[in-house]
Amino acid sequence: MISDINSVVVELKKLRLPLPNTQVLPNDELLDSYEKELGFIFPEDYRYFLKEASDSLLNGKDSLRVTLDRDSPRELITNANEAWGLGVPRDWLPFCEDNGNYYCLTKLGEVRFWSHDGSSGESWSNLATWIKNVWIDEE
Repeated sequence: MISDINSVVVELKKLRLPLPNTQVLPNDELLDSYEKELGFIFPEDYRYFLKEASDSLLNGKDSLRVTLDRDSPRELITNANEAWGLGVPRDWLPFCEDNGNYYCLTKLGEVRFWSHDGSSGESWSNLATWIKNVWIDEE
């Protein structure tokens, strides 16, 4: 089943856990500054997700955060730099940390899994498929 980003974001928002504190989602200007600092252009699906549902928590997973103050323990730039230091390929953008493992976006919008034991062959064709299969359905 092919998933599109709009429908999986709607589904994720219906299923996610309520957060104790309201999160401020990023706008295009903040995303542009993150892209510049990271040296990574975000695929359009990821930009949409960040602006619409990056404050989601479900099934023990949440995404790394893009914040104005950059003070979240789950802050994207800090966590990406840590992941790259551990050996995640520099052309992969970690967007979800899971017990020392990372789900990462490629520049083509594919999702790749990186284990703390090293790269694995697990991948998903796009972010929408990963959200549906891994985050929502826990496959």
